[in-house]
Amino acid sequence: MTLNCFIVDDNSLHRFALLTLVDSHPNLNLVGHASSLNEAKKALEAKNIDLVFLSVEMPIINGFDFWDTISNKPLVIFISLSKDNAAQAFDQNAIDYLSKPLTEKRLDQAVDKALQMYVVLHQREKQLPAFIYVKSNSKKRKVYLEEIKYIEALGDYVKIITKTGSFIVLSTMKGMENRLPQKQFMRIHKSYIVNLNLVDRYHGSQVEIDKVSIPLSRNKRNELDDSLSALIG
Repeated sequence: MTLNCFIVDDNSLHRFALLTLVDSHPNLNLVGHASSLNEAKKALEAKNIDLVFLSVEMPIINGFDFWDTISNKPLVIFISLSKDNAAQAFDQNAIDYLSKPLTEKRLDQAVDKALQMYVVLHQREKQLPAFIYVKSNSKKRKVYLEEIKYIEALGDYVKIITKTGSFIVLSTMKGMENRLPQKQFMRIHKSYIVNLNLVDRYHGSQVEIDKVSIPLSRNKRNELDDSLSALIG
């Protein structure tokens, strides 16, 4: 098994050292690297990345704060000049926390953990139920995922539009997003989540499902490309 990985470190010497270790690892495929968080964010939105090596000591904001801004997070391994930040790293569900300078042995251990977690997450994804229960009109309602066309934000509520109708649910968009499988559903706009299987076409700033046009955020276009390509392939 090979994980697509990305390196984020503003220190060129440390970045090159990690590049060298990654290049020689049989289970890692380096898809890119960045010296700034702006570059990193664009890459995370545009590329199919399984694992990120992220330096804690980044300029302007640190690696931890940056990771909080990422919505669809791949696996992450934090790297740092200090040994004192390990607790914060694991609070963010990091696979591992590596101190600089890195060694081949320590990297191998971290990658082994990442491979194991990748398998667990993908097995869990395959076992996700084909339906969820939501509360609408004070009653629990079973909703089959394949029936959901898209979800729209309505203040403190969301509107779930299905193939047979629609109904209102007390929930945040983030709450709904966390309950849906990422490979099947994607938040393409702050107010819309779509069922990727039901996207008929998309262009510019619009996604079309069953002749309904849904707004597409500019910063989600590349991610939508990647998600639909992964669905097909």
